[in-house]
Amino acid sequence: MEEQTESTPEEKFKLIQEMTQRDNNELNISWLCKMARVSRSGYYNWLHSFGQRCNKEEQDRADFTLILEAYKYRGYDKGRRGIYMRLLHMGVRMNQKKISRLMKKYNLFCPIRKANPYRRMAKALKTDAISDNLVKREFVEHGAGKILLTDITYLFYNHGCKAYLSVIKDAYTKQVLSYVVSESLEVDFVLETINNLIDKHGDSLQMDAILHSDQGCHYTSISFRQLLKDKELRQSMSRRGNCWDNAPQESFFGHMKDEIHLDRCSTYDELCNEIDNYMDYYNNERYQWKLAKLAPNQYAEYIITGKHPLNDEQTGLP
Repeated sequence: MEEQTESTPEEKFKLIQEMTQRDNNELNISWLCKMARVSRSGYYNWLHSFGQRCNKEEQDRADFTLILEAYKYRGYDKGRRGIYMRLLHMGVRMNQKKISRLMKKYNLFCPIRKANPYRRMAKALKTDAISDNLVKREFVEHGAGKILLTDITYLFYNHGCKAYLSVIKDAYTKQVLSYVVSESLEVDFVLETINNLIDKHGDSLQMDAILHSDQGCHYTSISFRQLLKDKELRQSMSRRGNCWDNAPQESFFGHMKDEIHLDRCSTYDELCNEIDNYMDYYNNERYQWKLAKLAPNQYAEYIITGKHPLNDEQTGLP
């Protein structure tokens, strides 16, 4: 037999109250409390605190309205920390335990990361065109503009249609510096990602910047390696079959796919618009706990100017 969960004291108090209000009730309160295994004084305290419970319920509903607004902001679901940081940027400071309590109370569940069912999309053939792992998982030790991470992922939409996304991300600021969506796996869209990076952010990169990738065939190709040489970028590669060597980029793709709504896209153009909207949201308004509760672009500005957009009381920063 399945083990039954015992009712809470409040549930028992409500049942006792219901019993005593019946016209044909012949049971006294003391006996009902004894049968329910609650104290008589506890029942009366609960009975007399009706006004306080109503006020608390009203306050909970008002606070949950704010939580729901933060949760749905720009159409991307968020977890407890994401809600907490969004509320901060709305000028509202709310305890994380309270956020969790109200989410549970009103059945609001944050998205849970799922294991990626797809293996890495392309593996390099055995070749001598493999670069050393220069990064060695030191993603944040060298400051902004030094370690750049890149990878490609699938995008499935419209019941089986497939596109591809190439992204370059700053490992320190977590900014997406360049991205290209493509209907084809031809190497051209990966080269375009590099060219866009240099055009938009070439001046902000360190002189000896490193571009780190896996050993996929795009990154071992002659055209890709020559382009990095022309742009004076050093090349680094993860060890074969070791996803941890590029973990921040893998994590980015995982979170992105949890949050975007590819099921809404019926055409390739709609898919591109969805990616554009998400990248704008990610860089400018997707706050991250380890980035001083700021979005990547805000954090990049913060480390340059030293001016945090939130006050010290809100952030908890010294």
